[in-house]
Amino acid sequence: MAGLRLDQALARMLPDYSRTRLQHWVRHARVTVDGEAVAPKSRVWGGEYVEVRAEPDPVARSFVPQDIPLSIVHEDAQLLVIDKPPGLVVHPGSGNPDRTLLNALLHFAPGLKAVPRAGIVHRLDKNTSGLLVVAKSLEAHTNLVRQLQAHLVRRDYLALVAGVPAAQGRVEASIGRHPVARTKMAIVVRGKSAVTHFRVLRAGDGWSLVRCSLETGRTHQIRVHMHSIGHPLLGDPTYGNTGLTRALPGAVRAFKRQALHATRLELNHPATGERLTFEAPLPHDMVELLATLTHERPG
Repeated sequence: MAGLRLDQALARMLPDYSRTRLQHWVRHARVTVDGEAVAPKSRVWGGEYVEVRAEPDPVARSFVPQDIPLSIVHEDAQLLVIDKPPGLVVHPGSGNPDRTLLNALLHFAPGLKAVPRAGIVHRLDKNTSGLLVVAKSLEAHTNLVRQLQAHLVRRDYLALVAGVPAAQGRVEASIGRHPVARTKMAIVVRGKSAVTHFRVLRAGDGWSLVRCSLETGRTHQIRVHMHSIGHPLLGDPTYGNTGLTRALPGAVRAFKRQALHATRLELNHPATGERLTFEAPLPHDMVELLATLTHERPG
């Protein structure tokens, strides 16, 4: 490693920590070289004594644990898999300072205060239900982030959409912030690449149950992509189309959230490398919505 920048050398020596986290520690004098604090770009030449004093994520430490019920699908020493209900915000932010999944996680597993964002490595929209994986250690967090970057985590969703699309298809369109409505996302030329695969599982008069698989994980990706091909999600207050749902039953038009559920999650276990698969059935509100569309009693 002679001649490498300090942060590059640290990334090689400590692969369980992200480069960003290591750089943060260097900048805040939690890394010393031969007893001296140095800059991340400083070079190492061999024989130096490097000391790293790891610390919990200060952002996660600032949040308050709150007793909020969680539906735990799986738990081991490295992972938690949660079936998130609709209406629960994943991470505190503007307008949602607490009562989030992060607050619930800190109450359920206090050790998560030592992991960035309490172990949350990906998100679901507030009103999207379904599976989320949470890292219980720094090593698992780094591993899962890298799996997501390498597209090794598979995420499948069930969505109820307006109209009847082709039996199956692929939407590839870059997504970025809407140029005018800044709270929305849109297909924009200079956005981030995004790919969604979909397959129709069931269809009726003016609606379809669709399974969507993500190659990428952009904000509002399924909602934006399905809207772009003329089949917005039922109940979606942001990307919906009342013209397409006018002929559907009133209970369908009154559905209070986007009809989207993260139903399947596949990933490699951070410690063993074993391929794991988790599934979560449709939540009660989507079961009832589907029953209304099919004129069947939910069972």
